[in-house]
Amino acid sequence: MTSSRLQNVDLNQSLAQDEYERLLQDRQEAFLELRLRLGGQIGGSLGPPLLILFEGWDAGGKGGCIRRLVEPLDPRHYTVHQYAAPNAREKRHHFLWRFWPAIPGHGGMCIFDRSWYGRVLVERVEGFATRQQWRHAYEEIRHWESLLILEGMILVKFFLHVSDGEQKRRFKNRAKHPLKQWKLTEEDWRNRSKRQEYEDAIEEMLEETDTVIAPWTLAPAESKLFARIKVLDTVIERVEAALS
Repeated sequence: MTSSRLQNVDLNQSLAQDEYERLLQDRQEAFLELRLRLGGQIGGSLGPPLLILFEGWDAGGKGGCIRRLVEPLDPRHYTVHQYAAPNAREKRHHFLWRFWPAIPGHGGMCIFDRSWYGRVLVERVEGFATRQQWRHAYEEIRHWESLLILEGMILVKFFLHVSDGEQKRRFKNRAKHPLKQWKLTEEDWRNRSKRQEYEDAIEEMLEETDTVIAPWTLAPAESKLFARIKVLDTVIERVEAALS
C-alpha cells in the first residue's frame, strides 16, 4: 500500500467566523445559479445529472456540509438519501442494486449520505461481506462509476476526515446535548475501537477507487466551517467544468 493519504491531509486548516459567513453567502449564491442552470430554470435546457456522495468518519460533519450545500435551493430541486446496512430484501440482490432507483436523471440532483462504499468500509471491517466480495467490489465500483459518468453524470465524491481526538470530542459533546444524543449509539462508540481497521480500509478504498474520471476529494473537517466551504468550492468547480 502507498503512503497514507489520511496522514497527508492538513487538518489545521480553518476559517474565522466572519470570513466563513462571507464565503458561505457568496458560494451558496454561486451554487444556486449553477443548480438552476442544470435544472433548466436558467437557459431553458436540462443540464447533466449531479450526484454528490459523502463518506467520512462518524461525527465528521457530513450533515452540516449537506445542509449548507442545499440551503439556498428549492426543496423540489434535489433529493437526499441516507444509506445504512442493507435490509433482508436488498441482500438478495447485487450490492449496487439498491442505489439505482435514486440515481438522478438529466437536470436532476441527488446527495448520498453514505453510499456503495459501505461495501469496502463498514461491510468489510464488520465482516458483513466476505473478503472475496469486498475485494471484487473495487472493480465493480470503478465500472459502475464509469458507466454513470459516460452517460453524462457529474459525480462528486467526498471523504470528510477528522482526527481521532476531534471525533472523540464531538462524541462527548453529542452525549451531553439532549437534542443530539439520538445521533450517538453504542455502535458508534464500539466502532472507535476499530479505528485502525477503518483507516486501513479507507486507505485501500482511496487507492483503488480514486480515478481520473471519478476522483476523491479528501476534505479536512477538523474545522466544520472550513469543510463546508471546501465542499461548496469543490462542487462549484466540478459543475462549472461540466458546463463549460
